[in-house]
Amino acid sequence: MTYSNGYYLKALFNSLWMGVATAILGTFIAYIFAYSLTRANIRGRKFFNLIATIPIISPPFIGALAVIMLFGRNGFVSSTLLGMQDANVYGPKGLLFAQVLTFFPVAYITLRGVLESISPTLEDAAMDLGGNRFTIFRKVTLPLSIPGIASSMLVLFVESLADFGNPLVLAGAQFPILSVQAYLEITGMGNFAKGAALAFILLVPSVSAYLLQKYWVSKKQYVTVTGKPTQSSNDVVSPRARWMLFAVCCLIAAFIILVYASIIWGAFAESWGNSNKLTLQNFIYVWRVGFESVLDTLAIAGLSTPLAGTVGMVIAFLVVRKRFWGRKFMEFSSMLSFALPGTVVGIGYILAFNKHPLYLTGTLLILLLNFIFRYLPVGVQGGVAVLKQIDPSIEEAAIDLGADSNKTFRKITLPLMIPAFFSSLIFSFVRSMTAISAAIFLVSARWKLMTVQIMSQVESGRIGAAAAFSLILVAIILVAMAVIKLILRLKYHTTSSILSH
Repeated sequence: MTYSNGYYLKALFNSLWMGVATAILGTFIAYIFAYSLTRANIRGRKFFNLIATIPIISPPFIGALAVIMLFGRNGFVSSTLLGMQDANVYGPKGLLFAQVLTFFPVAYITLRGVLESISPTLEDAAMDLGGNRFTIFRKVTLPLSIPGIASSMLVLFVESLADFGNPLVLAGAQFPILSVQAYLEITGMGNFAKGAALAFILLVPSVSAYLLQKYWVSKKQYVTVTGKPTQSSNDVVSPRARWMLFAVCCLIAAFIILVYASIIWGAFAESWGNSNKLTLQNFIYVWRVGFESVLDTLAIAGLSTPLAGTVGMVIAFLVVRKRFWGRKFMEFSSMLSFALPGTVVGIGYILAFNKHPLYLTGTLLILLLNFIFRYLPVGVQGGVAVLKQIDPSIEEAAIDLGADSNKTFRKITLPLMIPAFFSSLIFSFVRSMTAISAAIFLVSARWKLMTVQIMSQVESGRIGAAAAFSLILVAIILVAMAVIKLILRLKYHTTSSILSH
């Protein structure tokens, strides 16, 4: 029986333990980073902000690849610098490092927004009443941050449970992870029933954490801003603390830079760890065996991205501006895929579309459906946020002046939704380009994805080829982001919030 098997119980415990550890450590690092950039007034804030958000546009398992390249048996740090010959990065320590590196930017973005929303006048008032800096942090800033901290921890917990790429590379047989075991049961053993059962076990804590974050933690947010943000008239961080926070930010940024430097170096190295002679052989190899996957990935992402963005905006308009039975359910169901681990989604698609008359396994359509509905919540969330900021009286005034509802939507509402639409486009495109957990179940010999090819190279020991693949993938994403930002700036004289950070 699946549920009583000791090995799978161990996998469940390991998954939960890793989720909790990643949530705590990732949120702790993110809070230090966010506090330093919003309250400590350290130098280089734009630089640190840029560095902290780079992992968001990278494949989710690039952390695992970097851990192997830096700290593995032939790693630059472990072998070249420290002379260690038996370094072992496989297991909980290496996996925790990779997941924290991968997911802490998600918590950082959330916590930075939380800290920026806390009015500095509260800290000024506490200081004017005689409170010292540490007391102000402990009694004012930290308590007001608690809802954001709790929300970030729950999000990172779900992200860790849903992570597939990092555990597949680093967990190993001695530290089983539930998402990987479900994948191995289906692809290795052909046991769909057991794979589905393991996926269901993974689903329970993920959905529970999501519901807790959405319907309980979100209700605990404290509103402290009633007008435009104000600048603090007092220095709430001492010079010594500021330098300490600056040093911590430098250390975190150095790690991130080292990770991406190793990927770039590894892409051009002849044989990572053995011969670091610069060569283009890895890119030639990638061009030969992976060019088709590059085209397929671009085609799938290019088709699914505008569809996901458009459907998301339509749903957002319906749930905010229209009143009908089932509106709340529509909003809830459209956001639910945020809570579903990719492994669960991939297995679900296989089980749902593996028989006639809906036999879609191995086709382009099943990949498109996966990406459209997987990243639909981004468009819905962005559209809802924008529409709630648009006063309905603006649209009512246009109707009073003789415009019909279609013209009002086309001339008033739609232009105001454009930035949110492009934000959802870029997010969906990035996620479609870097997805692995659900997509690995759905690819076929006809339709290939770059992330699956990268994973295949890592598993076969071709670290240099995997690094070259990753570098090409990140370059494509950066070009796409630059193009969309240019369109927004030239045509709409604005930039989306995602692109401007």
